[in-house]
Amino acid sequence: MPNNRREERQKRRLLRGEQPISRLFPNMITILGMCCGLSAIRFAMIGRFEIAVAFIIAAAIIDGMDGRVARMLGATSNFGAQLDSLSDFLCFGVSPALVLYMWQLKDIKGLGWAVVLFFSVCAALRLARFNTALFDDKAQPWEKQFFTGVPSPAGGILCLLPLIINIQIEPDFTVPAFISLINIIIVGTLMASRIPTFSGKQIRIKHEWIPKFMIIFSFLLILFIIEPWMFISALGLLYLISIFFSIRHYKKLKATSLTVPDFHD
Repeated sequence: MPNNRREERQKRRLLRGEQPISRLFPNMITILGMCCGLSAIRFAMIGRFEIAVAFIIAAAIIDGMDGRVARMLGATSNFGAQLDSLSDFLCFGVSPALVLYMWQLKDIKGLGWAVVLFFSVCAALRLARFNTALFDDKAQPWEKQFFTGVPSPAGGILCLLPLIINIQIEPDFTVPAFISLINIIIVGTLMASRIPTFSGKQIRIKHEWIPKFMIIFSFLLILFIIEPWMFISALGLLYLISIFFSIRHYKKLKATSLTVPDFHD
């Protein structure tokens, strides 16, 4: 009986156009991430590049939260999905490229702006393909272990890798502009490509491994607090290396799926 009454109350609220404020939390988190992306551009304009990079990293962390919060609260919606995509384009397709441009690429004049446009277009193509893939029912279960191309948050941070490295070693040495130029082209291409990359959403940890995982996580968190820029640089390089293994694992799973007979025919 209590469940029936609760359902009736929910139906009456929906008919009146009302909904619990908790259902708005995921969209509020997404808007917070969007504000971080905009703030990164603002601080880059005044030359505070460390703060600009920190805001983009914060946006990446927030981006990993809003979807999970929506699923936990049962508040997933098409509106939230579209808002999240727009936020991703701003935070990881536009903001990192503009930060790099204001830091170094503006000195290359027309070529620097051209690669900024290239990166943003690649990010838009990647997000458009991701949105259309949500309605693809033909994907195999094992394919859910992978993203197609480098995800937008990872691409945004990888784009900033030369600046992050430069923050560590400055003023002894400055990363040459051509390295930033090549890096942004490579990362943009990886985002728009169809290269399979590991998806962390499908990772499962056995119960007996949870204490060890928490110890390792605590150690990594301490490293991040002590040497944040070095930690992020190492993490970015490790992610680039992982792409090679994700391609191998994808090909292995694909070959295995092709050899398994389909008994539904």
